[in-house]
Amino acid sequence: MKTVVQHVLSRLNDIGVEHVFGVPGDFAFSVNDAIVAHPEIQWIGCSNELNAAYAADGYARVAGVGAICTTFGVGELSANAGVAGSYAEKLPIFHLVGMPSVATQASGALVHHTLGDGNFDVFRQMADAIVCASAVMTPENVVAETERLIAAALYHRRPVYMAFPSDLADKPALDLRSQIPTSASDPAMLTAAVSGIIAGLKAAKTACVLPGILCARLALERTMTEVIEATNLPFATMFGDKAVLDEQHPSYIGMYAGRMMNEDVRAFVESRDCVLMVGTEMNDFNTAAFTSRLNPQCLITISHHETKIDGRVFPSVEIEDLLHELARKAPRFADQPHPAVRKAVVPLPSGGVIKAGFFYPRFESFLRDGDIVVAEAGTVSMGMAFAHLPKGAAFLNQTLWNAIGWATPAAFGAAIAAPDRRVVLFTGEGSHQLTAQEVGQFARYGRRPVIFILNNGGYLIERLLCREPQIEYNDLAQWHYAELPRALGCDDWHTVRVETEQDLDKELGAIGSSNTASYVEIVTPPDEASPFALKIHENIASLYGSGVEQHA
Repeated sequence: MKTVVQHVLSRLNDIGVEHVFGVPGDFAFSVNDAIVAHPEIQWIGCSNELNAAYAADGYARVAGVGAICTTFGVGELSANAGVAGSYAEKLPIFHLVGMPSVATQASGALVHHTLGDGNFDVFRQMADAIVCASAVMTPENVVAETERLIAAALYHRRPVYMAFPSDLADKPALDLRSQIPTSASDPAMLTAAVSGIIAGLKAAKTACVLPGILCARLALERTMTEVIEATNLPFATMFGDKAVLDEQHPSYIGMYAGRMMNEDVRAFVESRDCVLMVGTEMNDFNTAAFTSRLNPQCLITISHHETKIDGRVFPSVEIEDLLHELARKAPRFADQPHPAVRKAVVPLPSGGVIKAGFFYPRFESFLRDGDIVVAEAGTVSMGMAFAHLPKGAAFLNQTLWNAIGWATPAAFGAAIAAPDRRVVLFTGEGSHQLTAQEVGQFARYGRRPVIFILNNGGYLIERLLCREPQIEYNDLAQWHYAELPRALGCDDWHTVRVETEQDLDKELGAIGSSNTASYVEIVTPPDEASPFALKIHENIASLYGSGVEQHA
């Protein structure tokens, strides 16, 4: 008979959890031990709990689900900023927390990792704001609660919280018969929604699709592609949805970035009689600081559990069911002349200092088919978002939560989830300083990434947004970045610092033809930003005057 924690781990493994990220702690030892002992799950130790949460987030973007294990109080609170990011970005993360024993809690004992007030439920209450469901697991409830929490995580695509009192985790689970309740569309609503979409498409002379990141979260990329091919509709993506479908597909027309970039794509999308929005959201980055102008009367919005057509809402309609029906039944459009995807012309290196106009186009030609590209929030992601990715490449970016420091551990999590794919991390040095410890974990677990650190002497995105760019809070300690990997245990890595375009071009050529783990510090002038970052700067300055209080 399985114990409480063994039952939970078994069910998590059933839905795709093969690795659990975490930091050990005494209240969590029973959970830690069970993870290490599980034949199909591997414990992945991280440098701290926040990094572990970011790593689980990156893992879930590739594997579909993720898990983190922390100890009570100090450990779980350290992880919560990362868990909140997974909540905002719609990722099902299972947060396993080891608690003090039932007797300790009942006595209100003054034990470590508590607030000293006898309240042992306070941290679960804190977590309830950033998870979609929570439970304290006991022998009596573990089967039912495990299924409830799995169902909630998969239905809402949000984290859940599972706490284990240390004296109950190893007790036998009392029932092992439950199955995950499945959610399905209401048949009448599904039929009505499909009919409404088909009628809207047939009435339109021109149409296009904006596929969103939810298609990737739900592993619906192939189904969404089938809809594209069945309808012969062109598609664009917004900032947070980049590469949700293959950017080498002939129907792809490029990035729709409001009035800031790609004017021909903007004009095409906004002039369509019908725009099919599938699993995306109109947040500030996706709309390029709200400069998009989509006519609401032309929109058909397909969300996770509902569809909206011409102001009418069709609830209880699951996106997967709807896309399958559209792939079979939607009308086929005649070819619509549309903008050709811009492919960067790789500039020749000047031999001088490294400019943004050189390195972003050069990165585009560096990438390989199937790469997992992880781009840190800020100017790096704003540059790489407009690179035309090769076939099968994925683009991971934390668009909504936008936490600096996310990308390095997230790239580690992605590398654990996909050991057969090359992970390429692009991050600024300011973000990297928050979580650089996790570089050592790549070597510890035998992963061989390519990491680019853009060193521009401070927080460039903040310099672009604040009143006084040179104010001291935008400065950073000046690390010797190229020396970090060896100090962190990456003994056989290729590490280098480059300061000229010619040297960068040489390094990219060498790295591109090898499978060596590489860590490249790229030194640029302090004001070198991508065109999109500069447009954001100009737009915010015009909207808010000299003072900017919005964080990007």
